[in-house]
Amino acid sequence: MKLLQLCEPGQTPLPHEERKNKENEGLAVGIDLGTTHSLIAFSVQGSPRVFKGEQEKPLVPSAIAIDEKGNKKVGEEALLCNPQHIIRSAKRLMGKSLQDVQMSSMARAYPLDPDNDKGMVGLKVNGVRITPIEVGMCILDFLKKRAEKFLNLPINKAVITVPAYFDDAARKATQEAASLSGIKVLRLINEPTAAALAYGLDQGLEGLYIVYDFGGGTFDVSLLSLEKEVFRVIATGGNTQLGGDDIDQSIVQHWLEKNGLKNPSTRLYQQLLFFAKKAKEYLSSNKKFIENFKSGENKFTLHLTLKDLEKIVDPIVQKTLNCCTQVLEDKQKSIQDLKGVVLVGGTTKMPCVQEKVATYFKKEPLCTIDPEKVVAYGAALQAEALTTGANHLLLDVLPLSLGIETMGGLTEKIIDRNTPIPAVKRQEFTTYQDGQSGMLIHVVQGEREKVEDCRSLASFSLKGIPPQVAGQARIEVTFQVDADGLLTVRAQEKKTGIHQEVQVKATYGLHKKDAERLVREGFYHAKEDMAKRQIIQEQVEAQRILQALEKALEKEGSLLAPLERKLIDQQKNVCKKLCSSTDYQTLKKEMEKLEQVTENFAKMRMNQAIQASFSGKKI
Repeated sequence: MKLLQLCEPGQTPLPHEERKNKENEGLAVGIDLGTTHSLIAFSVQGSPRVFKGEQEKPLVPSAIAIDEKGNKKVGEEALLCNPQHIIRSAKRLMGKSLQDVQMSSMARAYPLDPDNDKGMVGLKVNGVRITPIEVGMCILDFLKKRAEKFLNLPINKAVITVPAYFDDAARKATQEAASLSGIKVLRLINEPTAAALAYGLDQGLEGLYIVYDFGGGTFDVSLLSLEKEVFRVIATGGNTQLGGDDIDQSIVQHWLEKNGLKNPSTRLYQQLLFFAKKAKEYLSSNKKFIENFKSGENKFTLHLTLKDLEKIVDPIVQKTLNCCTQVLEDKQKSIQDLKGVVLVGGTTKMPCVQEKVATYFKKEPLCTIDPEKVVAYGAALQAEALTTGANHLLLDVLPLSLGIETMGGLTEKIIDRNTPIPAVKRQEFTTYQDGQSGMLIHVVQGEREKVEDCRSLASFSLKGIPPQVAGQARIEVTFQVDADGLLTVRAQEKKTGIHQEVQVKATYGLHKKDAERLVREGFYHAKEDMAKRQIIQEQVEAQRILQALEKALEKEGSLLAPLERKLIDQQKNVCKKLCSSTDYQTLKKEMEKLEQVTENFAKMRMNQAIQASFSGKKI
């Protein structure tokens, strides 16, 4: 029996058009848009390959240069330009505001545009203003054209990798950069997940593995379970502001201190960064780096030994290992439970990094696939799976908790961190005041109990709620996170069906905490936060009850005898004063006393309401 393809009337595709569409589809590729280097790969029948340029170099420096005429040069060509005209490591700025960058140690490493006080951080080179999204677009466009030239086919679909700890704003910025370059993003997948995918399919690994991803600008660690082609991420951790760039900056600081320079110009600092990268690479196979340096009035020798480098690297690597410890503790796992450690990222090529990782995990790490290519391989395999089908299943997780603000500035978590994605979760909320006809939904991201300690993502209003007594309205809030880790929030009043939905957009210019610090502070302040939460919850509930009591006394206080009214007023005033106190235990006891002295008043009100409802009616 043959199957028919059913179409709407007049919409049946012509055979020649169908063939033409298939030819124009091109090939889906995997792209590792890295902080220091990027590359593009494709996979055929489960065998991934990277595209090489004319010089047989698959890695493209993630750098652009802008010359005096405003022309943009990308990759190796950009590195030949004046260091002052080069923008490198722009990935670290994705989804960040100028305020975010100025508050961090990154500020001196970039030619920031000081006139941009709102919105995404801007960079300014040779009078040309450019955003990190545009830098990403230039690099993606360069990679796309390289692949198209190699294949003689159009490239318009890709799986793009991002750090596991990229927040919503950074993920959306990455998608926008791809869109500007004419690439449809099939999926954003986390870099450690892509690496595990490459190892799992290529070498048939099974069991519990940790992926140690130390790149140029970020550090990610993921705990994965690999079982018969099911790749399940159990937990993630990391630091979005820790990478090989920090080693470069520490080398520069070492040279500045050695030569007595305290406040170097941005130009001098960026020139020294260039030599720091060179020294780091040179010392991977040598014991001493010496270079004569001259810039304007500054003239000195840049000297760095392998021992110096190891001292510089040691505290930075220790920070990464602390992240690994936290991820294992999160899931109550030990080093002994691990089958292996997978190394990812260019920084893991440094011998001193490999040695420290091997010592910590008590086993030689896996680096049989080039750490700088393994992420692109995984992305290419996933691109092939999404377009031609595959036997393996990829399950990722949410790196940070998502929730909304409730009364008292508290965070109510809707989806917890490390929840498998895609995910949909719903929770009901209600109104705080009588007659309330609207509700502000403030979406936040983080692990702390108070909203002020989390990151604000978006706000929107739900209007048209039927006026009711406080607590009667039912507002269902739905959080939906897709496979790319992008969030949509919907609020609906259940009685009328009115609703409001928002795809969360980046809210630049707010005072935001880095994702890794949010998690770390969440652990450090857990007891303190819970204590604060109990205080605020007790205060909010007390204020709600006192407001309702005052309205009832104003309307029906005549039911009370003078002495009874006096007792209620006295206890009410005691509770009012305690509402601003942090002694929530005493407040709770006094509110219980208030409930006792108002019990008779509540009965009288109920009797009066029943009598009124039956008045003039026959039973």
